[in-house]
Amino acid sequence: MTDELQDKAIKTLRFLAADMIQNARSGHPGLPMGDAAIAFTLWTRHLRHNPKNPHWPNRDRFILSGGHGSALLYALLHLTGYDLPLEELKRFRQWGSKTPGHPEVGLTPGVETTTGPLGQGFANGVGMAIAQAHMAARFNRPGFPVFDHYIYAIVTDGDLMEGIASEAASLAGHLRLGRLIYFYDDNRITIDGSTDITFTEDRGKRFEAYGWQVLHVADGNDVDAIDKAIEEAKADPRPSLIICRTHIGYGLPHKQDTPKAHGEPPGEEELNEAKRLAGWPTRMFYIPHEVEEFFLEAIPKGEHWYEAPWRQMFARYKEAYPDLAAELERRWAGELPAGWDADLPTFPADEKGMATRAASGKALNALAKRLPELIGGSADLTPSNKTALAGEKDFQADTPEGRYIHFGVREHAMGGIINGIALYGGLKPFGATFLVFSDYLRGALRIAALSRIPNIWIFTHDSIGVGEDGPTHQPVEHLASLRAMPNIIVIRPGDANETVEAWKVAVQRKDAPVALILSRQAVPTLDRTRFASAEGLRRGAYVLADFGEPQVILMASGSEVGLVAAAAERLAAEGIGVRVVSFPSWELFLEQDEAYRESVLPPAVKARLAVEAGVRLGWERWVGEKGAILSVERFGASAPGKVVMEKFGFTVEHVITKAKEVLSTD
Repeated sequence: MTDELQDKAIKTLRFLAADMIQNARSGHPGLPMGDAAIAFTLWTRHLRHNPKNPHWPNRDRFILSGGHGSALLYALLHLTGYDLPLEELKRFRQWGSKTPGHPEVGLTPGVETTTGPLGQGFANGVGMAIAQAHMAARFNRPGFPVFDHYIYAIVTDGDLMEGIASEAASLAGHLRLGRLIYFYDDNRITIDGSTDITFTEDRGKRFEAYGWQVLHVADGNDVDAIDKAIEEAKADPRPSLIICRTHIGYGLPHKQDTPKAHGEPPGEEELNEAKRLAGWPTRMFYIPHEVEEFFLEAIPKGEHWYEAPWRQMFARYKEAYPDLAAELERRWAGELPAGWDADLPTFPADEKGMATRAASGKALNALAKRLPELIGGSADLTPSNKTALAGEKDFQADTPEGRYIHFGVREHAMGGIINGIALYGGLKPFGATFLVFSDYLRGALRIAALSRIPNIWIFTHDSIGVGEDGPTHQPVEHLASLRAMPNIIVIRPGDANETVEAWKVAVQRKDAPVALILSRQAVPTLDRTRFASAEGLRRGAYVLADFGEPQVILMASGSEVGLVAAAAERLAAEGIGVRVVSFPSWELFLEQDEAYRESVLPPAVKARLAVEAGVRLGWERWVGEKGAILSVERFGASAPGKVVMEKFGFTVEHVITKAKEVLSTD
């Protein structure tokens, strides 16, 4: 292309993004105007994608980790022919548009992940690079590069300041994820002012220490230098950080290189003056015809240069490796194989029982034998979380076919990484840590819920029953906190067989993340010849047993289910009618129809007692005005777990006392 057309194309990106923001009277012009040349170079010279098939498996992935610069991404998607018409750009940040303030996966065609909370996109890209390496190891064969692409991202000062990015970068360097190429938008400006006030370490040396290749582009508007750096990055087996010296709000006569360019519209006068200085028409949403034609070449390129040859290759691959091809097609469609649950264990009644974390480990290993898409690991708590995969290799630089990932003590990065793995396609990832440390990864968990990413979260050591490690490691508010989050399925199984059922739900769920909340301590394995089948877990809450005509309902989750069952039998022996309800998942229960919910919790039975070793918040909904809650309303204590539970009132005797109190006030 001519220099003139290239210049026009970059200005089109820059001013189309600025027009969106000015038209909306809201947004962040700094990044789009400063990074337009970087995005142009990548999208027109390197990025392999098909606008008419945004989910093509072997596409390059592009992540705008600085999601506040979303106008740049929307301009790229519109110009290159994605299903994002100009009218949507004119509705930027408006109700019901496909151009929200920060990119949202599943809403806007071509958006690979939800970004905005800084550092999340950085970690997502690391997850996608892990997925690429693993899928290539699993499916590629000589002459058949089924997975042969790159993961690109634009990252910002804010991204690199966030701890999640440091965690993820460290792991990416260790794993030598050479398909990962990030552009660092080094504009040296934050909302508070110059980066000199907070961010003065040598970022390049920092990433070199992580094991990355670090490249420098002195001028972020130099297309040829950017192009050369991308070629160098592709040739290196390490992940690459291309540090591009840019200017926030490039071209704005008074706001360039100032914090004002970051998060406020440029203003009509400022924008028009920038356009005049650039020799650009001042009318809004101007796209020169020749620029429009140039960008739309992405459509035939995507089809004829990239995807069609890949499809032809895959047709030959299906003939040469029919079993592998069938597995890949099944996994990419998100379907489970026949007999996926055939090896799942069932557990006999046992008063001593086992910890639900131990039952989870057995279920996980049984599933892993049948589900090659199951991949994941623990944040350096493998023995405690019971997540080791027997007979499987670790995922490491030299063994990318491995399915067990050692995340190290990096909970937040683990969360962002498994989000990226799930979004990549063809994989079902899990990540594990203690429930109390769900706080450390909450940002990633929230993105999973917001984006309806169907990954699996394993949170063990679920209550004050943790014991001697004390209140720092004993979660009390965390169940309520997770339940408060929309779009996540929280399941706290009551015994080993409920844990197996919880795994079935987790594996089958396609529209939401699932959090499994598991005990450290042993809990009784209920006798299912006397109590209802554990399959009831799938409905969130179910009648475990009726002892006579119910006068009072005892309900509990997790390790407290066995406790209320024992108390119910004692109460029944005294002639009191008791219903026992196992209540592992509020979210699954709310998905049931009203008739089912009322069959479990009949409105006529007002005397209700909920028992859970956590804060009471939310249980009021289920016990009603005349019910009571046995809960933990303070931080825990350091002592043997059984002692702590007794001191906090989680005994059969205390449950009986509380049940009688409820009955007396009904």
